[in-house]
Amino acid sequence: MKILYCHNHYGSSAPSGENKVFEAELDLLRQHGHEVATFTRHSDDIRRKGFVGTLQGALTTPWNPWMARAIQRKVQQFRPDVVHVHNTFPLISPAIFHAIGSSAAKVLTLHNYRLFCPAAIPVRNGRACTDCIDSHTTLPALIHGCYRHSRIATLPLAISVALHRIIGTWTHKVDAFIALTDFQKDLMVKAGLPAKRVHVKPNFYPGNPTPIPWKERGEYVVFAGRLSREKGIETLIRAWALWGADAPELRIVGDGPLRSNLEQLAGRLSISFLGQLPSEAAQTQIAGAKLLILPSECFEGFPMVVREAFAFGTPAAVSDIGPLPAIVRNKENGVVFAPVNPQSLAHVVRTTWHSPGLLETLSQGARGSFEDNYTEQANYLTLMRIYAQAIDENSKKGME
Repeated sequence: MKILYCHNHYGSSAPSGENKVFEAELDLLRQHGHEVATFTRHSDDIRRKGFVGTLQGALTTPWNPWMARAIQRKVQQFRPDVVHVHNTFPLISPAIFHAIGSSAAKVLTLHNYRLFCPAAIPVRNGRACTDCIDSHTTLPALIHGCYRHSRIATLPLAISVALHRIIGTWTHKVDAFIALTDFQKDLMVKAGLPAKRVHVKPNFYPGNPTPIPWKERGEYVVFAGRLSREKGIETLIRAWALWGADAPELRIVGDGPLRSNLEQLAGRLSISFLGQLPSEAAQTQIAGAKLLILPSECFEGFPMVVREAFAFGTPAAVSDIGPLPAIVRNKENGVVFAPVNPQSLAHVVRTTWHSPGLLETLSQGARGSFEDNYTEQANYLTLMRIYAQAIDENSKKGME
């Protein structure tokens, strides 16, 4: 199969799960013998231009005619069976789906909710918000300035959402959508995607790591992610304060706007801030832990950190919000607590930590979940089924 892989890489100054997924799937397809070409752009290109670059990105977010012509040329030259798009924001734009037409089957991975939510992640003031999705309008996002807390910055994204609703990009120009979870699928179908074309395929972990034996693991818990309000990190630290003096060490991997405030809040608690670590070093921390905590207070897509934890046999404790309780099944491969609730978090994690043998059992369940759902082979087979259905869908359009 010939596949054209498309992606707008996010800025290199911050780690991006979408960039990692793009690279991992690209390698996976090539390992299985497919002929794969790429069509990529980089947000660093506009950041280097300062204000001019920012203006360029804003103007081309809804529709970029130069990218439309560029991908037409690429498709004519390469003649792919499938064009698989991961991210079009901000430089590529959804115009490419119209430009490709019926020349190839078109697949779009939904790494977030940007098709209908200008902020990409349905969160406002640190809390889950689906106003734009529920009302089928971007007026709430414009009123609240949801993207970067700015109405001006939100405007091009809101225009893009409205434009592609009106001209039917998502209902007529994409042959298959890949949602990362059933929860995301249901929400995006509610927002307007055609249900029969939305397929579920979670992220996978490349390789097959050997978990560290349970008795050789450190007596610590780990959080890995951006230190921002919607990630629930403040709730986590307050929970550690409630736990008290016998709480295990909490290692916080990552950086973000709240770091200095969080360090003050942590005070003399048993909490270590490790900062932003290289990918391998961060995975070493997860692999050696007895528990990963993800206290999100917003709707996640599919947290990369969870599939990493499961690959290493590390159980997870997550908040009961969005797709998380379906990924982490309570008392099977982890535990679940109430979101935005330090008392619930402290009680659930403390009880689990002090229950003899429970964490080790959950570790076995976590590794089992990886082997069943998140390996390269399982992911590849699902991806091939989606491609086949997309090709079939595109061929039906060609006969109309």
